[in-house]
Amino acid sequence: MAVALITGAGGALGGAVARRLASAGHVVALNDRLGRGIDGLAAELGGVAAAAEVSDPDAVREMVEHVERRTGEQIGILVANAACSPLAPLAEQDLDDWWRTVDADLGGAFACAQAVMPGMVERGGGRMVLVSSEWGVIGRPDATAHSASKAGIIALTKSLGRELAPLGIAVNAVAPSVLGTAETADESGEARARVPLGRLAEPAEVAAAVAFLADDRLPTLVGQILHVNGGTTRTRA
Repeated sequence: MAVALITGAGGALGGAVARRLASAGHVVALNDRLGRGIDGLAAELGGVAAAAEVSDPDAVREMVEHVERRTGEQIGILVANAACSPLAPLAEQDLDDWWRTVDADLGGAFACAQAVMPGMVERGGGRMVLVSSEWGVIGRPDATAHSASKAGIIALTKSLGRELAPLGIAVNAVAPSVLGTAETADESGEARARVPLGRLAEPAEVAAAVAFLADDRLPTLVGQILHVNGGTTRTRA
């Protein structure tokens, strides 16, 4: 079992991942930029809360040090799930919002991977699961920054997968569709209509995919993108 750091753990997907990994016996460290509910969830799961802005590399390094001090172990699993997704058509998008989104979605995943890598090397290996999105594969018209960032997550996964595999670190990604949560209720009807399966994925189902990729019994699973979307996109990216 390992210490698992989950960013964006205050959201529906991050919370589901935390519960799934904790149930598998891992010690969970829960991150959220605003600390949304992570103290209570960490206490419930016997884990560690670690509020930090993942787009700030210094804050990420401090968070990793905090987790390793509290648990007494290096982080063995990273789930880079933190993201923001402001919606606006191109003509109305603000450049500051663009960079804020790219920094959080793509820069945050990079910063977290860079910060946990030395500990993973020291412990003899680890697993990184980066969270992309179907929008990183097919694009979303009113979310260009988010779509571009999630496409970048796919490329980052493939690049880091090849770079870190010789060090015993497996890097993979999940690319879910819109999830069936209260947060997505406004768009769930339209999203459900284009899913061949006929329903949206639940956070617990995506969490199961994350847990699969985080399993160290699958050492040859490297640089792969697992699409959890009920058939809305092709499996290649």
